[in-house]
Amino acid sequence: MNNSKISQVLFQKNCTNKSAPVIKKRVENWMEDLFSWLFYGYGHCESLEKFQQKEGELNLELQFFLSQVGVNNEVDLSNSFFDDLLAIYDDLLADLNAILEFDPAAKSKEEVLLAYPGFFTITTYRIANNLWNKKVAVLPRVISEYAHEKTGIDIHPGASIGKRFFIDHGTGIVIGETAIIGNDVKIYQGVTLGALSVSKDKAQEKRHPTIEDNVIIYANATILGGNTVIGRDSIIGGNVWITDSIPSQTLVYHKSEISVRSKNNFPEPINFSI
Repeated sequence: MNNSKISQVLFQKNCTNKSAPVIKKRVENWMEDLFSWLFYGYGHCESLEKFQQKEGELNLELQFFLSQVGVNNEVDLSNSFFDDLLAIYDDLLADLNAILEFDPAAKSKEEVLLAYPGFFTITTYRIANNLWNKKVAVLPRVISEYAHEKTGIDIHPGASIGKRFFIDHGTGIVIGETAIIGNDVKIYQGVTLGALSVSKDKAQEKRHPTIEDNVIIYANATILGGNTVIGRDSIIGGNVWITDSIPSQTLVYHKSEISVRSKNNFPEPINFSI
C-alpha cells in the first residue's frame, strides 16, 4: 500500500470538510437536464406522472448540491426555487421571443433552443441569479461558469437583467456582478460591462455600469464603472470605450478613417518584410 505524505495531507484537508465543494460535472449535468426538462420534455412527455417524476429528481439533486455548500434548510430552499421556476420560465419565453422577433437568422423556436448559445446562457443566468438572490454560496457561480465554459459568454449571477434580453452571437461578452440591465436590451459579441477598478476593498460597492431600457450595444464595446449609466433608447456602436454616463436617446460611435485606393494607381512606395 502506498502511504505517501501527500495522500494523508489531502485526505485531512479535503475529506473531513462537511462543506466540501459540489461535484462540478454533476452540477453541469443537472443544468443540462433542467434545460431539457423546461423546453423539450425529453422522454418525460409520455405522461404527467413521468414529467412530475423528473421534477422530483431535479429537486432532490438540487437539495444535494445545497447541502454540499453549507445550506442548512436545503429542502425548503430547493422547494422555493421550484416554486419560482414558473416565473423564471415565463421570463425565458419572453427572452426567446425577443430573439425570434429581432434576429432575422432565427427561423423557429426549436432552432433557438438547439443552436443559440446566447439563449442557453440567459437560461443559466436566470437560474443562477435566483439562487444567488437566495444567498446560496458557490453553486450559482458553478452554474454560470459552466455556461461561460460552453458558450464563451461570462455573466455573473449577481448581475440584474430585465425582461426580453437579447444576446446575438455572444462570444466574449462579459457582464459583471453589480451590472444593472433594463428591459429590451440587445447586446452583441465582445461587449464588456466591467469595473474601472478591481481592488478588493470595493467588493461591496456598485462597480459595473447601468444599462437602461431599450439600449443596443454593438460588438466589442467596453462600458466601465459603477456610476456609468447608458440612458434608455441609446445605441452604442462597436469598439467604443465608455467610462462616463450617456444621456437617453444618444448614438455613440467610434469613427475611424479608412482609405480606399486603386492598387493600379498607387504612387507611394510600399515597404514590407517577410
